[in-house]
Amino acid sequence: MKILVTGAAGFIGMTTSLKLLARGDEVIGLDNMNDYYDVVLKQNRLKRLTSHANFKFVQLDVEDRSGIESLFAEEKFEKVIHLAAQAGVRYSLKNPHAYVDSNLIGFVNILEGCRHNKVQHLVYASSSSVYGGNTKMPFSEHDSVDHPVSLYAATKKANELMAHTYSHLYNLPTTGLRFFTVYGPWGRPDMALFLFTKAIMDGRPIEVYNYGNMQRDFTYVDDIVEGVVRVVDRVAAPDPEYSPSIADPATSNVPYRVFNIGNNNPVPLLDFIACIEAALGKKAEKNLLPLQDGDVPATYANTDALQDWVGFVPGTSIQTGIENFVSWYRKYYKV
Repeated sequence: MKILVTGAAGFIGMTTSLKLLARGDEVIGLDNMNDYYDVVLKQNRLKRLTSHANFKFVQLDVEDRSGIESLFAEEKFEKVIHLAAQAGVRYSLKNPHAYVDSNLIGFVNILEGCRHNKVQHLVYASSSSVYGGNTKMPFSEHDSVDHPVSLYAATKKANELMAHTYSHLYNLPTTGLRFFTVYGPWGRPDMALFLFTKAIMDGRPIEVYNYGNMQRDFTYVDDIVEGVVRVVDRVAAPDPEYSPSIADPATSNVPYRVFNIGNNNPVPLLDFIACIEAALGKKAEKNLLPLQDGDVPATYANTDALQDWVGFVPGTSIQTGIENFVSWYRKYYKV
């Protein structure tokens, strides 16, 4: 199968591409290689892909309309996994236009490419951030997500709405996956696990927001990728039980689906830090700070719908996942 993976030099993109290549798919990986974080890390991820004969790399911005049009026309992808996005909740407070360019304009370009080139299935990354101000736990796809608390979250909610529109107008099968705090080897340097590990090893205090009173549904990258690939293989279809009079947000009478993909096991932030300390064999000095703008105190995924759809839900323990990350970190940075 010929598959486009956008954000291929990213954390999830690289891991997804490796899994697809391992099973024999042809992968075209797209990334703009921007400097939002360490470009060398992205280049080293890419090196793990370019050694495969079935992989081709294209350096391109998703907001480059003519470039994306040409790529789709030339390659004729069967399926698309759209992971490229401007990530980060706090970064969106300072650089809002980056989110508009990548997450809105870029997403329309991907939708148009799929529409005009008969792509069989578009699977795209949404986010647990869409749940915004919701406090009903666990978060369910069947609940309303109309109260975002960051621009990043608003752009991801917009992606779901735009995808539904294309499913409705052009019968394009689309599936959105709401990722819950993904972590693991080769992870992003702006994420808590990376920041905490580096600071503890360097003997610096770590910044702990909301005075440590936070919970996250940390989800190991291999579990995320297993879910992504299974969802790619099961093309979105109309829900025969969907009723417009009820209008369930999770499904539709067109080929549109949206799923949570999380560990279904919220972990207190202080327990998360304790696991890092145990893996490093070193205690952290904590700088307790108030909740930051755009942040939410807790996330917790209901994954019943994903289980019903593809027969899989994440389940890697936080202890195992952090040990794997720390092992990679020590080896990669030679510390």
